[in-house]
Amino acid sequence: MDFHSPGPITAFDHSPQTRLVFSPGAIARLGEFARHLGGTRALIVTDPGLATAGHASKAEESLIKAGITPLRYDRVRENPTTGDVDECVASARAGRADLLIGLGGGSSMDTAKGCNFLLTNGGEMRDYWGVGKATHPMLPFIAVPTTAGTGSECQSAALIANATTHQKMACLDPKAAARIALLDPELTLSLPARVTAATGVDAVSHALESAVSTRRNRISTLYSTEAFGLCLHGLKAVLTVPTDIENRGRMLLGAAFGGLAIENSMLGAAHAAANPLTARFNVIHGTAVGLMLPSVIRFNSADPAAAAIYAQLAVQAGLAGSHSSTPMAIQLLVSALETLLNLAGIPRSLAACGIRSEVFPELANDAAKQWTAGFNPRAITTADFISLYRSVA
Repeated sequence: MDFHSPGPITAFDHSPQTRLVFSPGAIARLGEFARHLGGTRALIVTDPGLATAGHASKAEESLIKAGITPLRYDRVRENPTTGDVDECVASARAGRADLLIGLGGGSSMDTAKGCNFLLTNGGEMRDYWGVGKATHPMLPFIAVPTTAGTGSECQSAALIANATTHQKMACLDPKAAARIALLDPELTLSLPARVTAATGVDAVSHALESAVSTRRNRISTLYSTEAFGLCLHGLKAVLTVPTDIENRGRMLLGAAFGGLAIENSMLGAAHAAANPLTARFNVIHGTAVGLMLPSVIRFNSADPAAAAIYAQLAVQAGLAGSHSSTPMAIQLLVSALETLLNLAGIPRSLAACGIRSEVFPELANDAAKQWTAGFNPRAITTADFISLYRSVA
């Protein structure tokens, strides 16, 4: 393997903010942890599907056993907007909530975090667009992911779309991070296959993008490397045998590690290219990222340092031998990724998503303005994004 020098040790500031609790059946301990954080009236922020599946009821049972009054907001929508957050805030105020629980995927956790910003600091979501803009402490927040995807349970960011412009606002603040992330793989068994696939692909992309981001460091590398191995093999197994609880656990833990990798690093061009596809054409986020990821890896491989990292990931995940050349290892990595995307049923072209080439310049212009584009290991322009879209036309 033709590895390049790892280079200097990049400066970082690592302050773990979230306690990770991983165990099948861990939802039964939710009340115990809520009580430990001083909660007396806990608002469960979730979506209608999870309420129907009975997960919210399980959470409420645990809270009641611990002597905590359960409250419920179960109207979370995918890609939450400022309007959704305002509605959740009204529910929290009406119930006099003193603790928040995000039960679900990234949308539930983003809604809960957004609610926490406004409930404790006032104003509007746009006031917190950026980093560290909350001036007052926030309510204790427990994240209970039911999908193995976003890793939001381990991140301090709330991603909220402007209800009018649809612009996604990343509101980051250490105070918004979950105090506890409760990882119970049993909660992911009820996921529809298409959701398992899309969220799982998103988790894989987080590992790959955070690994090569310009903000990568020794801490983020530990998390992204472990996340990639867990998610790559775990997702393949779960897509084949959906009831495989051990691999459901690998996926859930890998997604959390991916979230920690993002928290200590950042994402890149695949997410920048995917976001306009979701905003303009409602392409599911994980589908959009998966569609763009192989082309982005090929694009980034022109950067020697990024190429070396991709090659190392391939070796460490068992996709390439230690004596493989860097180009061969990357080729094997991309091949394995494409096989996984096919197994997951991810469309392999924009045409399959109903998107025509006439809109590529507009999409590329949006992609170049995305925050994550600035952290891609290889500088990327609007023209480059047009080329990326054409590569998957």
